[in-house]
Amino acid sequence: MEPAAVDVFGDLDAVFALEGEEITRDPLSEVLRVEHQGLRYYVKRYWGAGKGLRRYLGRPRVKAEWQNLKHFADWGIPTAPIAAYGLERRGGAFARGALITQELVGTEDLAALARQGDPRLSDTRWVDGVSRQLARATRTMHDHHFAHNDLKWRNLLVNQQGELFFIDCPTGAFWHGPLLRYRIIKDLACLDKVAKQQLSRTQRLRFYLQYRGRSRLNAGDKQRIRRIVAFFEGRE
Repeated sequence: MEPAAVDVFGDLDAVFALEGEEITRDPLSEVLRVEHQGLRYYVKRYWGAGKGLRRYLGRPRVKAEWQNLKHFADWGIPTAPIAAYGLERRGGAFARGALITQELVGTEDLAALARQGDPRLSDTRWVDGVSRQLARATRTMHDHHFAHNDLKWRNLLVNQQGELFFIDCPTGAFWHGPLLRYRIIKDLACLDKVAKQQLSRTQRLRFYLQYRGRSRLNAGDKQRIRRIVAFFEGRE
């Protein structure tokens, strides 16, 4: 934990007593933005893991998220710095937990850029730079048999220098065999869901080739692209 954060994030009692700007909230968790000594942090507080056996079995969502962010850092995938994390069990059941990440200053998520009609999305050089970073990070993740499972534009941040960061990955996990192949298709389809509205077919194809690390498609690539494009058909 960063020294500057010890006073406010030293234990779960302190974290759950914090007040700040509410960003999101659902029946099991909430996200606050708080400021301390000139730095801003995102505080994710979980007080539930679900109903019934979910409270006892499997990895709590908050633990999955901090472990996944650590995987990203280990693999060289830029992500939000972790300031603190922890969880508490009572009688073997998940009781509460928290993850605190430091703000990535001057960033916006790609979905927000799309909604705002940001001119950078019309800049072919800028798009190519971000596309290459995204392709490399996504391939790295998949090469480790890991799928994000929510790889949407809203979970990708970019700063004014065009540097890309991955955030919010509580449902990511390791997979093998057919399950991994399915999850890879889902990750790529999630990315393409907004890309097909914002980018040209050439830019989308270029991203896939960057992801595959080749200059031309082979028969397997063409089959995979068909599955990616058709993944959300009938679900939207």
